[in-house]
Amino acid sequence: MVRFLESQGFTVVRVRGSHHVMARDAQRTSVPVHGNRVLKIGTLRGILRDIDMSPDEFERLWDESE
Repeated sequence: MVRFLESQGFTVVRVRGSHHVMARDAQRTSVPVHGNRVLKIGTLRGILRDIDMSPDEFERLWDESE
């Protein structure tokens, strides 16, 4: 998820424990990084809400980035 957000113009502002705080302009979100564990759906939805991205737009951009 961190790499995806970086590809969308976000940068890591700080790291505190296992959480990366990322920002782009006025948008900011916290991404938990726990190895290769899959993000829970509620966590993903929260991140998408923070960055004003719809699930459909995320899916399209995610597929393009692979």
